[in-house]
Amino acid sequence: MSDVRHVLVLPDRDAAEEVVQVLGERFGTDEEPRLVRDALAGEDDAEDAQWLVVLRDEEKRLDPGELDAFAGEWEGWREEP
Repeated sequence: MSDVRHVLVLPDRDAAEEVVQVLGERFGTDEEPRLVRDALAGEDDAEDAQWLVVLRDEEKRLDPGELDAFAGEWEGWREEP
């Protein structure tokens, strides 16, 4: 089994938390994704941070294009590995 991960980049914490809630319903994910704050180098202001939603997909069931479109609904995107 490989360690496949998808990283969705969201503009703020509220958007990231909504994505985490809706992700399981929309894509049938079993495991809750991790929510991570990613501050840009030297940035301490929360307004300048991006929020990452990291989800594992060892079985490669999730379509990257669909995840990118899904994140786009919250003005985010799927980060390419």
